[in-house]
Amino acid sequence: MIRRLLPDAYAPSVFSIDYRMLRKMGFRALIFDIDNTLVPHGESATPKIERFFRYLHRLGFQTILLTNNDQARTRRFLKNIQTDYLCDAAKPDPVGFFRAAERLNCDAKEIVCIGDQMFIDTLGANRAGLRSIHVHYTVKPNEKQIGKKRYLEYAMLGIRHFLPEQFHTLDCAVRRTEHESLTERFRKFRRGDILFCDISPACYCISERKEILLRDMQNLRAHIRFAEHQSENELPCTVWTEHGNLIKRGNGIDPVLQQNKAENIALAAKTLDGLMIRPGETFSFWHTVGNTTKRRGYKDGRILANGILMPGVGGGLCNLGNTLHLLVLHSPLTVTEVHYHSDALAPDHGKRVPMSAGTSVSYNYIDFRFRNDTDQPFQLSVKVEGEEMYAALRCLHPIPYDYAITEEGHHFEKDGDTYYRVSKIYRETTDLRTGEVTDKTLIRDNRSEVMFDPAEIPAELLTQ
Repeated sequence: MIRRLLPDAYAPSVFSIDYRMLRKMGFRALIFDIDNTLVPHGESATPKIERFFRYLHRLGFQTILLTNNDQARTRRFLKNIQTDYLCDAAKPDPVGFFRAAERLNCDAKEIVCIGDQMFIDTLGANRAGLRSIHVHYTVKPNEKQIGKKRYLEYAMLGIRHFLPEQFHTLDCAVRRTEHESLTERFRKFRRGDILFCDISPACYCISERKEILLRDMQNLRAHIRFAEHQSENELPCTVWTEHGNLIKRGNGIDPVLQQNKAENIALAAKTLDGLMIRPGETFSFWHTVGNTTKRRGYKDGRILANGILMPGVGGGLCNLGNTLHLLVLHSPLTVTEVHYHSDALAPDHGKRVPMSAGTSVSYNYIDFRFRNDTDQPFQLSVKVEGEEMYAALRCLHPIPYDYAITEEGHHFEKDGDTYYRVSKIYRETTDLRTGEVTDKTLIRDNRSEVMFDPAEIPAELLTQ
């Protein structure tokens, strides 16, 4: 039984496999699992995965997806990928693997199966007499449990490490610079080469819980006066307004996650609408919104974690955080904490607007905070109507200054295989009484990795 659970090789990801070496070894076809192998569970194919399949086809591989998912999920993944598929496969039943081999019209010795689950993908491949490569599953940072079978898989990989060569027949097709055991990663951590959270998914979860606990303790010790009072009565003066569509559309963008994002923002907006920030008070995004759990009604939206777009509960609230940041940048309020991620998550539609994205929030240690150091109260107004969000910052008396966000040197550049948006973003303060610019402050030295299909970058903005 143990032999049937052991793969012919282990790789950290599908990108760690040397497919040219597999071709040299005589393999002509690849069978892929989808969820947690190619993308996190439920996510659509990313531009990187789409390019990956085109690369495999250029090498001469035939490919097929073998999944236990239904047809709707599979077709959603395949929107921009040209490959055959078999859904509702009932893995690890070998029948699905036999059917896939028949579709590929290849001998068993010419096929490699690639998946993230030993008890489903590897076991099924071994039952069908096919070679297999087990890849480490892709992780959602918000997942608190990784499943008991994952620990068994770690144990099986540890056993495999001590077995003779016949259990390592495809190890030569895994790039050694990326082929690391858990023990090797612990050694790297002890040397200080990687962080504890990078050792394994379980270590990531431990680190995240630690950061949340530390922030809770800091809040208790700091004695910060947080803004908490909501009022239905609007203050008379409008400082700044923001309005935007919450649904992004484009290649590789999942419409379901976009709709969920809009619903998540609408839920969080109710906690913000009418919030008063009195003199001396501090606004904290997470103190106000609270934890985004399914129990509170939040759904899987799109999040950015470790440079990867994936589904996550409460996903999309960075959009709301960025809108609040824009309101505050157009006011005399003082930003006390802000974090950034890529602002190139989707192509620009129409005129480029600096700071239209990029502010990052993640419960509760990646927060957005600002303080009212003025002598008058301010008030937030945040409402969601369908796909549209309307936000405003109000105050009691008119502000004698105008604030503008400007951008210089905006362009895209390529570094290796990765594209970046590059610019410098400033806030200019103008005295309304004299018309003079009294201050120009750099608020972001921007170098954001492009997370959408690089083919959609305007040619005139791409520098070599």
